[in-house]
Amino acid sequence: MLAVFKNGLVSAPKELNSPASLHQHHDHDPLKQSYANMFSISFGHDASLAFDPSEQRLFCSMDDIYCIFLGGLKNLCTLNKQYGLTKLANEPMFVIQAYKTLRDRGPYPAHSVLKELDGSFGFILYDLKSKTVFVSLGADGEVKLFWGIAADGSVVISDNLEAIKSTCSKSFAPFPTGCMYHTEGGLMSFEHPKKKMKAISRVDSEGVMNGATFKVDMYSKTQTMPRVGSEANWTTWI
Repeated sequence: MLAVFKNGLVSAPKELNSPASLHQHHDHDPLKQSYANMFSISFGHDASLAFDPSEQRLFCSMDDIYCIFLGGLKNLCTLNKQYGLTKLANEPMFVIQAYKTLRDRGPYPAHSVLKELDGSFGFILYDLKSKTVFVSLGADGEVKLFWGIAADGSVVISDNLEAIKSTCSKSFAPFPTGCMYHTEGGLMSFEHPKKKMKAISRVDSEGVMNGATFKVDMYSKTQTMPRVGSEANWTTWI
């Protein structure tokens, strides 16, 4: 699967940018290269999503919310019952419903919802109305995601490493396991929500600096922001 979000829609950490990419011009369109014959959908100039249904990628759209899901959840039936969904609801249907519950001020913090997911998973969700991006990757490492910054500043997220490399040059890294990204809240660990994320430098076999990866700083502690009014961000519910 692959998602491209224009600069400003997703604010990737600055450490994801590699100095080496500044001297290289990669104007490749990942949708045309790796996903030309696959299902794709674009939202004006803001975002594009693509995936290959034959590779067990699940897709769902509901109420202008779009989700691509990799992997599977062992406790999906229990989660569907908990969120009032039918037994036939698949993983992306559940993710959309869970997101809507969080967005509309449900009773659970985002990290608590993600901790309840039993299985190997990764997903990319885009809320068209609010122009919100929500990405998460399971903690077991069975599903892989990568993210990077293209020459035009767009953020590219995919499970296809070659598509990321051809578009982002050296400005890419594995998306950290056990973590989530939200447009307003940025990158955080849903396993350790009160800990900060720290950038870890990466150098490839040629000695060139790549985009940094991110790990939980177990010696840190984030500052919880109090909710103020009805527009308080649900990602701060820690």
